[in-house]
Amino acid sequence: MVQTPTRQLSLAEFLVLPDTKPASEYIDGEIIQKPMPQKQHSIIQKKLLFAIDPILNNAGVGQAFPELRCTFGGRAIVPDVVVFEEANISYDENENAINVVSIPPDWTIEILSPDQSTTKVLKKIDHCLANGTQMGWIIDPTDRSVLVLVANQALQILEAPSAMLPVPAFAAAIELTVEQLFSWIKKAPSSSSPV
Repeated sequence: MVQTPTRQLSLAEFLVLPDTKPASEYIDGEIIQKPMPQKQHSIIQKKLLFAIDPILNNAGVGQAFPELRCTFGGRAIVPDVVVFEEANISYDENENAINVVSIPPDWTIEILSPDQSTTKVLKKIDHCLANGTQMGWIIDPTDRSVLVLVANQALQILEAPSAMLPVPAFAAAIELTVEQLFSWIKKAPSSSSPV
């Protein structure tokens, strides 16, 4: 039986489609829906935003965003967390943030879900780095490791609890160890005093 090849959508055609939940991405002519986040993924994502955004935002140097679509280099991706230097955040004439992001993030962070391909996530971050992203992290809650990617540098795999996680230069005020990152998914110690 001969199958008729299906026509791939263009990026412009993809961008006018209704949004999906979880988000869909456009990579090399394919529409790929992200896996549904599970609890550990969601906890790490939320805590990262709380750990990064207030420090950068209060200093006026940048902002962190969850699940923000970034369209650049022929792709539309939705990383788990993106961080932009303040100079790279566009505003309109009324000083409102412009919704459409057509540049790569300065720092991109992905949190692996159990059924997610590490290779596909690595390729996505590699695309970001090739287009100007300063740094990428892949957080693996199962292995309790963080892969750190920087353009033209060797991949770092950090798993020692005391290892300090590298950050882009503009985010130098962020200090976080592997142990601190993964402590977020552990049960909090119970308090002896009533709340």
